[in-house]
Order: sequence, then C-alpha cells, then structure tokens
Amino acid sequence: MKNYYDIVVIGGGPAGLAAAIAAYDNGAKDILILEREERLGGILNQCIHNGFGLTRFKESLSGPEYAARFVDGVLARNIEVFTQTTVLSLTKDKKITAINTEYGVFTVEAKAVILAMGCRERSRGALNVAGSRPAGVYSAGTAQKYVNIKGYMPGKSVVILGSGDIGLIMARRMTLEGAKVHAVCEIMPYSSGLKRNIAQCLDDFNIPLYLNHTITRIEGDKRVTGVVISEVDKDKKPISGTEMHFDCDTVLFSVGLIPENELTKGAEIELSPRTRGAVVYQNRETLVSGVFACGNVLQVHDLVDFVSEESELAGVYAAKYVLEGAIEHDGVEVVNGSNIGYVVPQRLDKNIGGNVKLFFRVTNTFRDCTITVKCGDTVLLQRKKKIVVPGEMETLLLTEAKIAQTNGKIEVVLEENV
Repeated sequence: MKNYYDIVVIGGGPAGLAAAIAAYDNGAKDILILEREERLGGILNQCIHNGFGLTRFKESLSGPEYAARFVDGVLARNIEVFTQTTVLSLTKDKKITAINTEYGVFTVEAKAVILAMGCRERSRGALNVAGSRPAGVYSAGTAQKYVNIKGYMPGKSVVILGSGDIGLIMARRMTLEGAKVHAVCEIMPYSSGLKRNIAQCLDDFNIPLYLNHTITRIEGDKRVTGVVISEVDKDKKPISGTEMHFDCDTVLFSVGLIPENELTKGAEIELSPRTRGAVVYQNRETLVSGVFACGNVLQVHDLVDFVSEESELAGVYAAKYVLEGAIEHDGVEVVNGSNIGYVVPQRLDKNIGGNVKLFFRVTNTFRDCTITVKCGDTVLLQRKKKIVVPGEMETLLLTEAKIAQTNGKIEVVLEENV
C-alpha cells in the first residue's frame, strides 16, 4: 500500500462518495476512501424506504438505490477504497492513523483531507430517563438495522420517544411489520422531523403524536413492560397529574443526531457549539488549511440530496487545494441572530469567489416572518416566509455581488411580521 495520497476521504457514506467523485472529476486523481463498514454507502444501506433523490435525480429512490449511483461512480473511476478500516487519529499536519485486518495499524499522509464521518444517534444515557435497564430499549437506528438488515423484530408493542425522521420512519416500518405503535411523544412543541414524514408515517397509519410530552418512567425488570409519559411545561419539567401509561415491550429513542467529530477534535480543528461540526468557509475548508468537512459530520441535514451537493463542493475545493495550493483566507464571520439556531458556513471569504448558499435552521415555528441577511446596517438579502419550522433546513443564496458589499460581520436574523 502507498503511504501518501493527494486526498484522503474519511467516511464512505453519501458525503464521502460524492466528495471523492467531485475531487476526481476536478483533476485530483490520487484519492483514498477509508470506510469502517464492510461496504460503501453508509447509513443509506439500511434505509430501504423510498423518498431519496427527489431533488437531485427527480425520482424517488430507496437508500441503497441512491447510494449505488455513487458507489458505481467511485468504482468507474478506480478510486482506491479501504473498507472495514477504522481511522484511529488525525493530526493537524494531515497524518492519518488507521487499522484494518489486512495491514494492521498503518499511517498515511495526505495533501488534503475530507472529513465525511456522518453522525451518531443520541442515546438513552444522555436523557436520564427514570427506570431500570431492561431489554427492549433501542435507538431508532439500531431498530432499523435489526429489521431491515438482520431481519429481526425488536418487539411487537412499541412507544417512540422523539419525533426525528428515523423515529417517524420506524413508526411506519414497525407497523408494516405487524407491531402496534402506541404513540410518538416529543418534548418540544414541534416535531423535529420533516412534514412529509409526519403525514406519511404517522397520519396515514393513525399513530398519535404527543407534542410537549416525554417519557418519565420505563417499567420492567428483564424486559420492558410499559412506560409512563407526561406532559411538560415551558421549562421542560413534567407536569404532575398528566401521566399516561402504555403497556409495551419496546421503547425506541429518536432524540437527535450528534456529528461524529472525535477525529476533528483530535486534530485541534475548531468546532461550532451550535452545529457540533467544524467551523468552515464557504468552500467547506475548516480553519486548519487543507482539511475539509461535509455532510452530517458538519451539520445534520434533512435530505441526502443536500448532503451530496455540499460534499461535491468540498470535493471540488479539495482538488483545487491540491492542484493550485492553499488560499490565504481573509474571511468575515457569519453569525446567527435572533430566532436563528445556526448558520453554515460560519466564515465567508471574498478570495474564494462565487455565490454562497447559506444553510440555517430556525429556533421555533414561525408564521408570516421575514428573514434578513445583513452586514451592519446594510441589508444584503431579505425573504418573507409564510411558515418556517426547526425540523426543516432553510437556505438563502448570497450572490458574489452582495458578498462584495460586506466589510464586517454578517448576521442572519428572523423577525415576525406584525
């Protein structure tokens, strides 16, 4: 094996595949993809439902079908791939230490690194739910793998905590496999999933969604026998007297995704406390020269179509970095103002050029509102919206001409129209 590559992509899911293909097509041919699973495709391999590719391919594909298009693209370009390879560490000078059964522990160096490690599910342990530790408690993604890949049913009588997209999809999947899903409860006053998933996975199957509710107790010793859910107040504290009891043998948690950034931290790359991903410029380069980040390791996306789009951007600029050298960044900060949860990218650099798509999420459900992008007193962009929700990512296109007008910090704010 080689010890040096132009570009090393860490992660062989939809982000890593799209980035590698884009880098190759833009002139960087010496690329290595490192993937810890047996096959490429990432989480898409277990997402056998359809709905992928509507934006990108204008057709409804299953997860494996969507992934296969990019896997075929990687194979057609003869891009080198190591599967069943776990990356142990990444340094600031782009040295990667990894391990697999063929080479043992090995180190490779790269001119540029693309981080595409995806994200993991938040576990029950992060929530401090009262009760013992019986069998029958799973994250929604684990249950999805059992049902779709291994062919096992985790249980027959289910309550789901959290209304993330995987939880909504598993409510439908478990129902189709013969289980009874009693309820989906969500501690927030709004669902964190896409509206189309609420309609197709809950409404179509008459599964109730309890907003402002959470599980306050899990019952059972060796196996879950039931749960108690309670309504919560504005401080997210359970309200006494609102308890509801459900007999069940399975509890699924769909309570958020956390970008998998342990390697990023090890390389001393600055992370955003808002996204839990790296701080990046519009070309998706982190604050460490030559290290790029894309996909769910950077920000948790709703649609894989947007993951592919963002990752291609990282791939294009990683190739430019390898072929043309580093850019001397002269960037301004992009910050989230009132009612905005986060904005990506967090830095804008006029030296990079081109239009920039700003990705952001709002902090609550707002109707009849105006979103403004401004630099000091200069309004760069303004859009009126009938409704925005935290569960759906918003985007705004900032043109190169507008970026040229900036001379300081850029702020994105949302104001309700009176």
